Amino acid sequence: MKKKKYREFIGSSWAIDNNTSVYVLTVLIILVGIMSYRSIPKEQMPEVVIPTIMVATVYPGTSPKDIENLVTRPLEKQIKSISGVKKISSNSIQDFSSVVVEFETDVDVKDAKDKVRDAVDKAKSDLPNDLLTDPQVREIDLSEIPIMTINISGDYDLETLKKYAEIIQDKIEALPEITRVDIIGALDREIQINVDLNKMKAAGLTFTDIERAVMAENATIAAGSITQNGMNSSISVKGQFLEISDLYSIILTTPTGGQIYLKDIAEIKNGFKEQESYARFNGSNVVLLNVIKKTGQNLLNASDQITEILAELQQTTLPEDIKLDKTGDQSRYTRNTLEELNNTIIIGFILVFIILMFFMGVSNAFFVAAAVPLSMMVAYIVIPGLGFTMNMMVMFAFIFSLGIIVDDAIVVIENTYRMHKIIPDIRKAAKVAAGEVFYPILSGTLTTLAPFFPLAFWPGIVGQFMHYMPVTIIVALFASLIVAYLINPVFAVNFMRDEKNDVPKRITWKFILKYASWLLIPATLFHLAKVPAMGNVLIIAFLIVVFHKLWTAKAVYKFQHDLWPRIVHRYERIIAWTLKGRHPYRIMWGTFGLFLITIVLFGMSGTKVIFFPDNDPNQINVLVKMPPGTDVLVTDSVAHLVEKRVNSAIGANNPDVESVITKVASGADPNSFDRAVSPEKAMVTVNFIESKYRLTATTPYMDKIRESIGEIPGALITVEKNRMGPPTGKPINIEMYSEDIDMLISDADRFMQFINDAGIGGIQELKSDFQEAKPEIIIELDRAKANAEGVTTYTIGMAMRTAIYGKEISKFKVLEDEYPIMLRFSEEYRENLDNILNMNITFRDMASGRVKDVPVASLVHVKYTSSYGGIRRVDNKRAITISSEVLNGYNANEIIQQIKSASRDFQFSPGTTFQFTGEQENQKESMAFLSKAMIISLGLIFFVLITQFNSTGKTLIILSEIILSLIGVLLGIMIFGMPISIIMTGIGLIALGGIVVRNGILIVEFSDKLIAEGLKTRQAIAKAAATRLTPVILTATATILGLIPLAVGLNINFETLLTHWDPQIYFGGDNVAFWGPLSWTIVFGLSFATFLTMVFVPAMYLIHRAMKMRLKRRMNRRRLNHRISAAHS
Repeated sequence: MKKKKYREFIGSSWAIDNNTSVYVLTVLIILVGIMSYRSIPKEQMPEVVIPTIMVATVYPGTSPKDIENLVTRPLEKQIKSISGVKKISSNSIQDFSSVVVEFETDVDVKDAKDKVRDAVDKAKSDLPNDLLTDPQVREIDLSEIPIMTINISGDYDLETLKKYAEIIQDKIEALPEITRVDIIGALDREIQINVDLNKMKAAGLTFTDIERAVMAENATIAAGSITQNGMNSSISVKGQFLEISDLYSIILTTPTGGQIYLKDIAEIKNGFKEQESYARFNGSNVVLLNVIKKTGQNLLNASDQITEILAELQQTTLPEDIKLDKTGDQSRYTRNTLEELNNTIIIGFILVFIILMFFMGVSNAFFVAAAVPLSMMVAYIVIPGLGFTMNMMVMFAFIFSLGIIVDDAIVVIENTYRMHKIIPDIRKAAKVAAGEVFYPILSGTLTTLAPFFPLAFWPGIVGQFMHYMPVTIIVALFASLIVAYLINPVFAVNFMRDEKNDVPKRITWKFILKYASWLLIPATLFHLAKVPAMGNVLIIAFLIVVFHKLWTAKAVYKFQHDLWPRIVHRYERIIAWTLKGRHPYRIMWGTFGLFLITIVLFGMSGTKVIFFPDNDPNQINVLVKMPPGTDVLVTDSVAHLVEKRVNSAIGANNPDVESVITKVASGADPNSFDRAVSPEKAMVTVNFIESKYRLTATTPYMDKIRESIGEIPGALITVEKNRMGPPTGKPINIEMYSEDIDMLISDADRFMQFINDAGIGGIQELKSDFQEAKPEIIIELDRAKANAEGVTTYTIGMAMRTAIYGKEISKFKVLEDEYPIMLRFSEEYRENLDNILNMNITFRDMASGRVKDVPVASLVHVKYTSSYGGIRRVDNKRAITISSEVLNGYNANEIIQQIKSASRDFQFSPGTTFQFTGEQENQKESMAFLSKAMIISLGLIFFVLITQFNSTGKTLIILSEIILSLIGVLLGIMIFGMPISIIMTGIGLIALGGIVVRNGILIVEFSDKLIAEGLKTRQAIAKAAATRLTPVILTATATILGLIPLAVGLNINFETLLTHWDPQIYFGGDNVAFWGPLSWTIVFGLSFATFLTMVFVPAMYLIHRAMKMRLKRRMNRRRLNHRISAAHS
């Protein structure tokens, strides 16, 4: 045997020699970590920021085709040359062009806006000269979704409810976390001057005459100031209207010099604007507030402050009979998600601690398990500097890291325990133990992190959503290295005990009284002080101590002295058999054969493939879209019918339903980034209570709602649910392109009918986004007649707009409120085109200088037509999108494959092309990236291993574990009938690659060390495997147990347990649906990889050594033969 040479790690040696500094550092980490955690903004899911800029251009009197050619195309021409642009989409409708520019996610929003503004400036020379205003460039924040709705109801009219809504709006908008609050369903007061056309014509008056008269009377004019008796006094002439009746007596002068009162030719009303939007809460009319949060702000803080504001207003400002109902409060789901994940961390920590306790004893398990909270505290300190919020991705990263974090501490402490038997001085033993395993642990940690480095650079929408997870894992695992090498060795020196020889003693009354005085008396005092949580913690601690003394200590002693030694002995016999004769080769070929068989069986199993895991909805949205031009009252009547059928589907007084909210015209399209009112749209939203309180699953309600609604003539109905994950688009989304718009419309209609006739199951309802023709009356100016009279298009257009829509000509002030004074025709005239055309246009004859009146009809031609509602373009090509949701129980990928197969028999017109976008496009991008990420991560792991071992053979042995661990993953998926999630299973496979090699490194590295010390190869491998059995089983079990609670959806509410003795234990929830596939992938793969580490790796190492020795002997024989030949010659 060669003499052993011990090496130390300088960081651990310094920490052991300066333990006081380490303890102070530990306390600081805990305190700063807790403060940092409390200050981090909380949200359920990461906010995905997609740099999106919109260019909006108004060009009145222009058809969609002309808008496209004159405005949209010139803008697109300049914008397409901008670098970093991912997609350009536009919509050209009557009088309006919108161009939406989506940039790559790594482009700064401000830079994107500046680039688009520069491109618009370049395009101005190609735009029409008579645009009323320049194109407007603005940023679109796609994360601007309501975090809650506040429903205001009571025995009051809508005007009064709006006043109260505005009070609440002002208070909430003052919060720094809130962007804005939108009011829906309110009435806006206005003073109406409804003119009688016949009386106005008879008097020879025009709208301009009335406008001038009103403005001249409703005014306050500062006349200046004078000095009287040495005092300077200002003079003002006040003529503002104080009463509506002041308008009645306004005098109008006719062309003949006569005078009449305004009330003689018009009806003056204190009324309301035509209601533009409607809102209902559980069937009752309400005024509704949509609360929009700023990106990156703390959702929970915002919600708590809003709750306080509402409570304060109800006590101090609002009448007692005003009712405020919060619905769709996202903070409830966020709080529930974060609570579940926090509780999962605690459950995982407890399970990890229990397994550590059985292997290492109670005291040793405590300071090994302490690596988990300490590493998390370090991560909490770092996370705010990265600009992260505390969301489900960050929380899962901690759960994922739970078992891995203790890996480093386990190896360090276990090696310290082993070295202490050799070196009696615990300080020296701890230094040597840390130094001996430093490079293997560093290498293992780097290989674990290797898959997450490429994942941190995941591009696109999905990448931005997932980015939080790999970065947090990287931070947490680097933190675990700091804890393992600076803090754990100090704990080991001061607290590590050899508990294996501690024979459990019988529990005595003295023992019970001792711990009762330490724990139960303070617990009683805490309860008397009304701090029950702390009291209950002490009671639970007492029960744990007693339970440990009665049972756990005996179980641990029996495990350490009986069960585990027998397992180790059995394993030593297995490994001895494994390394004997031809057995290593049989194990190698048997494992490779099992891999091939598993691949074949999996290919035959028909396992479903999905993009993101599906979840039970917290909300179901029923979207209603009527034909363009539909009056808002018609849309509201249809929404009433839909609402009634939805209530019938979910049932009366359903305990799972929180509320049913209806929005008409405003806030009725969750997929729209435009705040414009859409009279043809409505949305009925069913909000469910939190998943842990539900009696049944909510997904079946979607089918019930679809069946109950059925078909409504003229209405397009879509039933959607909220999805966990990034916004990826519809599962079925087909974009069709052609420059011939008529041919494109025809192909889209034929293709939809073709797919429907193909009988492909699972498609909810294919819908086209083509904006149907809207009835239109074109008033064309007769240029010759108009020029002869000196009348412009603007003059006629504004006169007709005033007659129909109305014109605000002044303001009516009541205290601090202002109401518009609107001038227009009476309803019986403005709804009749002939009356409008008979209206006189007053102008001055440029030849004679006389004022003349000419009917509009004598200067214009009227055309009845219909035009395209709008023309969409995508990346400079005319486009129509066909989309649909997928029915429950069907797989989107399978449906897409059937559509692709069927489309081969469809004859498109020349020039028409199509592609699958939306979820399919994001899925394709994600699959391509994950494939690259897997290759890069394998390359990084290979580099780390080759650097450590300087051996290709040893590196390939360890890398083979990654490939062969697929056996466990695929068998697990097939046995339990689980689907494969491209994203979550893909990430799990990549992450698994870094985890499984850690223990293989320990086996190979320790075998090398023993061989270097002089042991024979088989003896060294067997001893290395047996010596590393405990840390290998410990680390693998800790990682698996850390993920099991999330994989099975086990939830225990520790807060209610400590405060009310109510653990609220349940299985399921939103998190298990989302994270289950990833967790099970790692559990299945790591379970099988443990077998590979303990059996396959030793066998392969022996084969590698045998081949190396055989090659070496062959080379030596060649050299010897060469020397003999040289000597003979």
